[in-house]
Amino acid sequence: MTTEHPTIQDIKSAFERDTIRLRLEDIQPLHLFTESARETPKYQQVRSSVREIGLVELPVVARDKDTPGKYLLVDGHMRIEILREIGATEVDCLVANDDEAFTYNKRVSRLATIQEHFMILKAIDSGVPEETIARTLNVNIAQIRLKKHLLKGICREAVDMLKDRFVPTNTFIELRKLAAVRQIEAAQLMIAMNKFSINYAKSLVGATPQSQLADTSQPKKLAGLSDAQIALMENESTKLDKEYRLVEESYGSDHLDLVVATGYLSRLLENARIVRYLAQSFPEILSEFQKMTNAARTPV
Repeated sequence: MTTEHPTIQDIKSAFERDTIRLRLEDIQPLHLFTESARETPKYQQVRSSVREIGLVELPVVARDKDTPGKYLLVDGHMRIEILREIGATEVDCLVANDDEAFTYNKRVSRLATIQEHFMILKAIDSGVPEETIARTLNVNIAQIRLKKHLLKGICREAVDMLKDRFVPTNTFIELRKLAAVRQIEAAQLMIAMNKFSINYAKSLVGATPQSQLADTSQPKKLAGLSDAQIALMENESTKLDKEYRLVEESYGSDHLDLVVATGYLSRLLENARIVRYLAQSFPEILSEFQKMTNAARTPV
């Protein structure tokens, strides 16, 4: 039996080959743009960028099958609204062959913190002044300089682990206080917990022994905590790290055991005689077995 693979001719393009210049009045949004959305930092940032350098990403439209000459706005509602605000009348667009918007809303990757750092470095290396970048991103120049030096003191392994995550800038300031090995451990814990906040990073630093800090000569100072309380936090953190490692090491085999066990229980509960016997003699055990098999069937 042979498996046929699609050829280039079988693959349909999602867009028309050429962009098209449209009047804004011929573009129909798929949803209303609210007044509250205009007050968001994201709107202010995109507006500043459009005014400074123009559109970076073209809006995506689809031809309106019911009204020739009109187009449905698939992606780019904020950009179109900003163009209207600044007085533009036309815009270049990508023309999609499908009017579905799920891909753009849910499946397009946005710029992570570390990726933004590299973008800023590349712009500066290309000769773009820091002031221009600040105006484009609608932030003050101090933030640009902070992002420019974002990874100073962060080990390569931690950078690689966090490169696709949305990590607050100030979290990196806290990570910088840790030695390289502890930075890696902290990154692993943040990813496992899916928590990257500055407060969580501070708690990890606070629970780190003095010997694992980047500057071991500088004593830790945590507001409102005595030396004894800090020492207790360090001990608890060490225990938690060890427990996490044990769970991580045994997770695969434990999960396999659980799948096999619940599968076996499911087969047992398909037998009416067994269910009847358990219901009459051990109803509490039957109830627990049913909970286990129901939980295994429930999608996460």
